[in-house]
Amino acid sequence: MGRLEGKVVLITGAARGQGEAEARLFVEEGARVVLGDVLDEEGAKVAESLGDAAIYVHLDVSSEEDWQGFVAAALERFSSIDGLVNNAGIMISKPILELDVADYRRMLDVNLIGCFLGVQTVGRVMRESGGGSIINVSSTAGFKAVPTAVGYASSKFGMRGLTRTAAVELGRYGIRVNSLHPGGVDTEMARGFGKRKPGEKGPHDRLPLGRIGEPIEMARLALFLVSDESSYSTGSEFVADGGLLA
Repeated sequence: MGRLEGKVVLITGAARGQGEAEARLFVEEGARVVLGDVLDEEGAKVAESLGDAAIYVHLDVSSEEDWQGFVAAALERFSSIDGLVNNAGIMISKPILELDVADYRRMLDVNLIGCFLGVQTVGRVMRESGGGSIINVSSTAGFKAVPTAVGYASSKFGMRGLTRTAAVELGRYGIRVNSLHPGGVDTEMARGFGKRKPGEKGPHDRLPLGRIGEPIEMARLALFLVSDESSYSTGSEFVADGGLLA
């Protein structure tokens, strides 16, 4: 306990799934957290359940104005920012020949532009305060093709370049930037992708570990990356996929 004692961490996409798991675990480990999402009712309930250690702020990650408000609220309540988890993301599943350009752009706006805005907005604060840790939640879809998920995969590949470049540019300010690459995780997004008939084996059943991942397992890896335990890690890619890429 206490691995994040005294730290203030911002988490996007925090109303449910991995983001919620991260928020709960981080508070258990001593952090104060600022939850951002567009699911206001769900996000507010999560923050309320965490007591004085958490606040919820509406955040559309594709909006520069929302990012400014998100960071301002964090500083007003907790005075500092030590960590950021860029967790928010969407997936629209369609074959390339059927995907609308508007849907492709929307995935890039949320998954990649949203991540960029987070790195830039929070990075400016961290530069002035002496450093911090930024985690960009990508995916194994940033390493390999995912049929019917071209927009999602494009954004996740892009996050790898963003992460590495940010790590090189921001290291001089004491800011570490790493990416986290989950495989399948049992969240609302995953349940809506790759539906199969009853009794039919799914992709996670064929993994070396033989199962889908749980949100708490991704939260534990994010905890390590936010904490000082990973103090010499930056520009790196951390995979938690049950052996998918092995």
